[in-house]
Amino acid sequence: MTARRRPDPLPIEALARAAGVSIEWADAFARPHRVPVDTLERVLCALGHPCGTPADIRRSLAALQAPQGLPGLMTADAGREVVLPGIVPSVPVELEGETPRRVMLRPHREGSVFTAPETPGYHVLSIGGESLRLAVAPRRAPSVAERTGRARAFGVAAQVYGLRQVGDGGIGHLGAVAALAERLAGFGAHAVALSPLHALFSAAPERFSPYSPSSRLALNPLLADIAAFFPPGEIAGEDEGPDAFIDWPRAARRKLAHLRRLFDTLEAYPEAAGDFRAFAALPGDDLARHALFEALHAAMIAESHGPDWRKWPAPLRDPESPEVADFASTRADEVRFHLFLQWLAARSLAAAQGRAREAGMGIGLVADLAVGLDPAGSQAWSRPGDLLAGLAIGAPPDLINVAGQNWGLTAISPTALAAQNFELFLAAIRAALRHAGGVRIDHILGLRRLWLVPDGAGAGEGAYLTYPLQDLLRLVAIEAHAHGAIAIGEDLGTVPEGLRAEMTALGILGMRVLPFERDTDGGLLPPQDWQAEAVGMTSTHDLPTIAGWWHGRDLHWRARITASDVAAEALTARAGERTAFTTAAAAAGIAASLDDADGAVDAAVAYVAQSACDLAIIPLEDLLGLDESPNLPGTVDEHPNWRRRLSAPAEDLLAAPRIRARLSLLQRTRGEGAAQR
Repeated sequence: MTARRRPDPLPIEALARAAGVSIEWADAFARPHRVPVDTLERVLCALGHPCGTPADIRRSLAALQAPQGLPGLMTADAGREVVLPGIVPSVPVELEGETPRRVMLRPHREGSVFTAPETPGYHVLSIGGESLRLAVAPRRAPSVAERTGRARAFGVAAQVYGLRQVGDGGIGHLGAVAALAERLAGFGAHAVALSPLHALFSAAPERFSPYSPSSRLALNPLLADIAAFFPPGEIAGEDEGPDAFIDWPRAARRKLAHLRRLFDTLEAYPEAAGDFRAFAALPGDDLARHALFEALHAAMIAESHGPDWRKWPAPLRDPESPEVADFASTRADEVRFHLFLQWLAARSLAAAQGRAREAGMGIGLVADLAVGLDPAGSQAWSRPGDLLAGLAIGAPPDLINVAGQNWGLTAISPTALAAQNFELFLAAIRAALRHAGGVRIDHILGLRRLWLVPDGAGAGEGAYLTYPLQDLLRLVAIEAHAHGAIAIGEDLGTVPEGLRAEMTALGILGMRVLPFERDTDGGLLPPQDWQAEAVGMTSTHDLPTIAGWWHGRDLHWRARITASDVAAEALTARAGERTAFTTAAAAAGIAASLDDADGAVDAAVAYVAQSACDLAIIPLEDLLGLDESPNLPGTVDEHPNWRRRLSAPAEDLLAAPRIRARLSLLQRTRGEGAAQR
């Protein structure tokens, strides 16, 4: 049997460039790497560009290079020039509205150019009788100062599931978020940044990573606050006791059973019943599809077809099929129950944001938008053609993850983004901001490029796919402006050149994390030299807590996972890091004693409080001086990721003298009485 001839490198690389697939990438040491031809072939084929033969490559390249008409949506900056490719100045162009006005075109080498309106938002252009939407970004997204009245403010980051309240049934919820926000507001805090609230899988509660959502357009009902709409006696479940970890399957089954009882007796609560009827009458296509998927998902698991819709009977993989319509009709009560769950979660979130704002927070809740989606989830089932198939997103090898990372997630295809006029992306941003004062975009690097790994390949055997960064950042700024919210981008890792400058230009805050802020000599950057238009943090959910770093907990976890001892070199290096931090803190005039972890936490909080960043956000784990972090990247079951619970209600823990002292320091430095620049 004759082996198929591999594609010639030059034509397939030309096809890759045309498709937005990078043929080269640089590692953490700035060393260049060239993507192998077989990897390019697998990525391109998965993206819908056949390339198995020279003829395939020619046809795919011709399709990509064919002349394109004007898109259905263009983005622009307020008051700046907009290029209309291929449109001559004599073509009549009008800006539609209550009073349509003629747009004056000027010649440009690519066609014509005109000046965008000064008013941010969505406009309609009529061009020679055809219409397109013009999305105009504001000069800048809302600032921290505009939202808080302070040049420098502070807040706290919290893992929602890990909060604790009496009667919560074993999972933290949005009522605990509201109570935490009210207590923090008393210390002058203006924000509570939350772990993702995206919908997971009600029928598969063992899949509980908040960063592997079933849908980014729906909410996780396990985080709903029953007390927001029902009498105190109806709060779910007895206490779980002092357990440090969440038993997700057990707690989820109990809470869902309780929610089902409430749904079945909803008419006993007239106010709640009326509000739910209004919600269910107009849920929107996305929530309606999600509720249908949740009911079907449970049925498929019960019938032993499994949790992955890609392995269900063929008719049930298609949300438009007659069989799915028949299921929706015969199981209408089940579908309506899942709409009820979405109603309660949405109302809980709105109530929590309302309580945070009423307590005096200028921003309130900051939602977290995960970078991708579980390919076996609701959103992928609802619109499979809009997502990447046969490819998983991740990260190339770096200093920490030498083999690279495969996150097992899918993402919106850039082809679908353009074809759908960015509606899928806009829907996710709007869902995040619907009941929040800010949004944190996880891995905002993905708005420029995503590392794609073909199914079955190693995490390092991938390639970067380019996305329309400028368009996406403008849309983020538009939606932040429309919602009166701040926008934050998690810009950590191998950051593409120019990304941070483009974020700053639109007022989108980056993240500056204490261990990573270094000067040219490798020492810790003095706090006054941190970037102003950013969020300063002591740590993140993926890094050791300050106390854990001081004690070397991350080193011990890695050694435990590999069944080895902590290397002497690692312990020596950590001792050197502690000494360097002590020196940097002293140079910053921080008087905290660094003889133990508590002193290190005090110093770290003070260091970030002094930073030039517009907003400082301290993870609750650091504020409380905890040793363990929520997540250990690169692990699944080896570490209790996304399972840790606080030992008591957060508002009680904040009453401890040392914790109050840290909050008071933040208030003095960034709140009332602080010197404002």
